[in-house]
Amino acid sequence: MTDTNLVRFRAAVAGALAHLESRRQEVNDLNVFPVADGDTGDNMALTLRAVLEELDRLQGSDERRTIDEIGREEIVQSVARSALLGARGNSGVILSQLIRGAAEELVSRPGQLIDATLIGAALANAADRAYSSVREPAEGTILTVAREMAHKIVTDVAHSAENPRLGPATEPRAQDKAIAEALESAVHAGQDSVKRGPEMLAALRDAGVVDAGGYGLTIIFAGVVAALRGEEAPQLDHYEPARITHPQHSSGTYRFCTNFAVTGRDLSASRFIGPLEKLGDSVLVVGDASTLKVHLHTDEPELATAVFADAGEVSRLDVADMHAQVLERSARLAEGEAPTVEVPAVEVPVGGVGQQRIQVPTTAPPPGRREEHRCGAVAVVNGEGLREMFYELGVHTIDGGPTLNPSTYDLLAGIHDVPAEEVVLLPNSANVIMAAEHAARLSDKQVLVAPTRSQQAGLAAAVALALDRSIEENGQALALALSRVRTGAVAPAARDDAQGRFGRGEAVGFVEDEVFAWGDPRETLQAVLSTLAIGVEGDLAPELISVLAGQGAPMALGEVEGMVNGGIELELRHGGQAAYWWLLSAE
Repeated sequence: MTDTNLVRFRAAVAGALAHLESRRQEVNDLNVFPVADGDTGDNMALTLRAVLEELDRLQGSDERRTIDEIGREEIVQSVARSALLGARGNSGVILSQLIRGAAEELVSRPGQLIDATLIGAALANAADRAYSSVREPAEGTILTVAREMAHKIVTDVAHSAENPRLGPATEPRAQDKAIAEALESAVHAGQDSVKRGPEMLAALRDAGVVDAGGYGLTIIFAGVVAALRGEEAPQLDHYEPARITHPQHSSGTYRFCTNFAVTGRDLSASRFIGPLEKLGDSVLVVGDASTLKVHLHTDEPELATAVFADAGEVSRLDVADMHAQVLERSARLAEGEAPTVEVPAVEVPVGGVGQQRIQVPTTAPPPGRREEHRCGAVAVVNGEGLREMFYELGVHTIDGGPTLNPSTYDLLAGIHDVPAEEVVLLPNSANVIMAAEHAARLSDKQVLVAPTRSQQAGLAAAVALALDRSIEENGQALALALSRVRTGAVAPAARDDAQGRFGRGEAVGFVEDEVFAWGDPRETLQAVLSTLAIGVEGDLAPELISVLAGQGAPMALGEVEGMVNGGIELELRHGGQAAYWWLLSAE
């Protein structure tokens, strides 16, 4: 670039990301290879977003800070590492390698202005690195598209007399024009390559789609062209979603798409591929001697991370439940949802500080999919009624089973499913808190574990959450809400009491975690309700007591009405939980 700062480079990356975001769901719905988990667009967008955030960090608040002051080698290494660590899934990891390969070529030409010749060389090196990162490269995918886009630029340069090398006196707009022309030609070649994909790959042909990653790559470069020119992106074809009735690729037999980073010394990617392939498929291990990014599909994420126990520190663990993703995607497409819904455009700066801004269209998620927010939440839940209540509050759920005892990897998969990079995790059981804290430490998202020790307390916390607030602000609101809630429960005794107070199957009433009453179900429930209706240590009596009926409750909710006297409102709902006849909370 002729500019001495990162502003124009950042504008190009921002244009690429904005254009990808505008068609992200369309890319997701094409995703069938190597497994139809429907997240290719999401994973590619996360990789670009990590690059954009790193550029902002490098530039800092001083836009006058030059590239040479930052250090060209530092910029390339930092951007490549951020892309690697931010990558998720096959498509994200391969895109990170394309970025790294291009960056390596660009940094090897100090003092040379970026033009068509250098763009072609950079993209060719990017394609080579991406191919080398995949154990068994498949033609018809993003790899083929990247290679053929690079070949088009190199061929154009070789056969054209109108591609003069740019010099120091070249104006920024002239340079932008030259780069945009080269990239637009590559985009057209990429689109042709995408269309030929089904001829090369049976999984695409059988599902009636093109490769999602390859299509996403053409969208990214079209976004760069739009940013460079300050106008609409080159036109790309739209494609119908995959046929959901087609049997899934064999890697769908594995449940978890597992991604994590390993940092250490003298790391060698090839050393770990064999052990990982014994645990699953779609294995990718890329990086350098100090940092590796690992991706695989497996049923045993804990064994995959254990492979690196003596090699370095495992971090940024992300586990996605592919079976759940496939079911959600199939259900959504079966309902005939449109791939995207147009919403107002966003502005992307072009040409440096004070230059023009272009309107880049974005999209909202189609009906049935939740919009991405700043902060999301996920709760461990048992019971269809409770699951619906959390859903109404915008909270994702993890099925904890009758005993509310999910594994760390169930929790990580639930965290992954939340469309936000900041997540509040509601464990809703004292037994889950330790596993939740472990999952939070491992996750590559920012996770706050709320001290919710019951599902009814979790509901009170969920009411206080706001998806547009930061995780810190939500933590404060949640703590205040929990300080104003007392909980109770009535359950059938699982065994005879050692102190002889009750026998197996009799009602046991709890206030908070303490056994408070026992015996007849009605009398026990009445005792718990009466206690919750009384303020503690001089506090005012509660205004509302919620009663959630579970499976096999020996009284209908209608019979509970009127069991509390005075001005306290009773909210009665079916929770459907397995272990408790009634869950109660007083606010």
